Amino acid sequence: MTESQGNSEKMSKQKRERSLLAVSGAAALLVLAVNLGINAFNSHRKNRKNKDLQGSKVRVNLSASEILKLADRIITKSKEVHDAVASIPLDKVTYMNVISPLAELEAQQFPLVQSCVFPKMVTTSDDVHKASAEAERRIDTHLLACSKREDVYRVVKAFAARGEWVNAEAKNYTQALVGSKNAFAVFLWMRDFERNGLNLTLTKREEMQRVRIQIDKLSLQYIQNLTEDSTFLLFAETELAGLPPEFLKSLDKVTDGKFKVTLKSHHVGAVLELCEVGTTRRMVAVAYGKRCGEVNLSILEDLVQLRHKFARLLGYSSYADCAVDLRMAKTPSKVFEFLEDISNSLTDSANMELSMLKDLKRKEEGDHPFGIEDLLYYVKKAEAQQFNVDFGALKQYFPVNLVLSGVFKIVQDLFGLRFEEIADAEVWHSDVCVYSVFDLSSGELLGHFYLDMYIREGKYNNTCVVALQNGALSSNGSRQIPVVLMIAQLQKDVSGHPALLRFSEVVDLFHEFGHVVQHICNRASFARFSGLGFDQDFVEVPALVLENWCYESFTLKLISGFHQDITKPIKDEMCKAIKRWRCSFSALKMRQEILYSLFDQIIHSAENVDIVELFKHLHPRILLGLPMLEDVNPASRFPCSAIGHEAACYSRIWSEVFAADIFASKFHDSYLNQYVGMQFRNKVLAPGGAKEPIEVLTSFLGREPSTQAFIDSKSQYRL
Repeated sequence: MTESQGNSEKMSKQKRERSLLAVSGAAALLVLAVNLGINAFNSHRKNRKNKDLQGSKVRVNLSASEILKLADRIITKSKEVHDAVASIPLDKVTYMNVISPLAELEAQQFPLVQSCVFPKMVTTSDDVHKASAEAERRIDTHLLACSKREDVYRVVKAFAARGEWVNAEAKNYTQALVGSKNAFAVFLWMRDFERNGLNLTLTKREEMQRVRIQIDKLSLQYIQNLTEDSTFLLFAETELAGLPPEFLKSLDKVTDGKFKVTLKSHHVGAVLELCEVGTTRRMVAVAYGKRCGEVNLSILEDLVQLRHKFARLLGYSSYADCAVDLRMAKTPSKVFEFLEDISNSLTDSANMELSMLKDLKRKEEGDHPFGIEDLLYYVKKAEAQQFNVDFGALKQYFPVNLVLSGVFKIVQDLFGLRFEEIADAEVWHSDVCVYSVFDLSSGELLGHFYLDMYIREGKYNNTCVVALQNGALSSNGSRQIPVVLMIAQLQKDVSGHPALLRFSEVVDLFHEFGHVVQHICNRASFARFSGLGFDQDFVEVPALVLENWCYESFTLKLISGFHQDITKPIKDEMCKAIKRWRCSFSALKMRQEILYSLFDQIIHSAENVDIVELFKHLHPRILLGLPMLEDVNPASRFPCSAIGHEAACYSRIWSEVFAADIFASKFHDSYLNQYVGMQFRNKVLAPGGAKEPIEVLTSFLGREPSTQAFIDSKSQYRL
């Protein structure tokens, strides 16, 4: 998911060469990459118009009225199909009259649904934005109603009871429709029948609906409280020593000259990371820890109890059982075992890291005890001493066009792909580029993707990948190809100066391109299992795998070049420093993530947990004796447990573990081995959500997956 942000400039629209050149020598390759370009960036501009993408049902540039009309047609067609399926006599159900129509409906309507919904993320028109949001509301309301249709449920259930499967994937699809506990891939826009209580009595179903409404209301209130919080602290300039002048200039002042520091994350993060005054760091950390105090704490307590009630109505003993059941982890006990194993394995490394930080504080501040509020500041100080990595200066080596061309080359070479820019394709903004993706050896068209890279007013403000059309195999044997959109927030060139990327933005680009490849290379038969329809514990793995290339010398030299002379990539010493920096204090940082993941899993696994006391207990145990700050309620500003990741905060760590195993065992010694890359494409990406993740991993690795590579990566570079 991820969730995952930018400064950049659009690629030149002039004519470019289309051949992919193989050149040895980093400097020569860099020159050619920019002057001649690399394949997708080097597509020759054709004079003819080519506004229709072959095989794409996605519609762009719809007007506000067209969006609403399309939404209504989608709903009408969907109702027709559901009515037809519902009319099938229970003794006449077959795959072709029950499952196939529903699968075809999903595949055909998803790109039309997205044509209505995605404009609100990219449009500059208020009317289009409002229409898109309204269309999404109408479609969501309809889909929710469909997922509660008892007549359709009875027919699908009758077919499932026959056990007459066309193949294993069709069986998995049917189980996902009815909500069987054996289902392992859930398509987000079509909710499972039984998860909406269709196997329950009417009384229980109505109670479930009331509980769901309460949960939604409280979740939104929790987030709204955090968003609207306007608390601030006042500090004299001397109390903010260490913060850069540009940050101080951005702060509001009061009449006595003091600076206002809000409790928004960008203010709090800057103070905790850069302020040299320990008392200031502590004051900010305490105030942040008390944010929305009792009100959000009370909301979270109520939310947890309502979720447990919801789960019990569905036949589960706890909400964690309900949430984890359809994920790769399967059970809360497996999650606890996993988190404890990782935590214990990192104890020695984390202790070494914490000891070093404590030594630094003693040297700078004397015998003042080390607190949780000191972590960010002394980690940054230690990294500055250990690694000569000036990320401000490093930015000068990452011109956006050079980075993008490098990403394209790596992705193409690794996974046997060819990207070709489509000149004059219809887009919603002149900044947007469109690419067709082909199999390098056969020339088969695999899919298309849109690249909307640059920041503009009204555009969605995060970097992400959005599925626009999922791949699917129709009943007549033809294949619908995938179409995907990548959104970033990069700045354009300013006054002739090239757009430069922060290193974090480079990592973001690699991550999101991992999702693009994941979407394009999926070959599942059902749209539900295609695109990003992976198990939610596994969906981030391909993107996390590709992030590893950002830290290898080969890649860093390929994608870097001083903006005034791109033949000068970053030096070997810097490449090594960046790799070591990646692993610095990673054990201690991971223990912090484990703390919150354990907290989230415990409160959703047991009834009547004292949330405050639980945190007081977990904090020193997981964070090596560091106590909580006094009178703070971390649970009151922990949105992941309130909405979106409840009982699933562990999932990011879970994905990192398997991504580390994949990279270390298969790619680490051969970064551009296309044989291994094609194995990954065919065994991991192609099945999508149609196979159990553990089956996919075992097939690719040739063994059961292991946590060891992840643990080694967190303790490899000890300071």
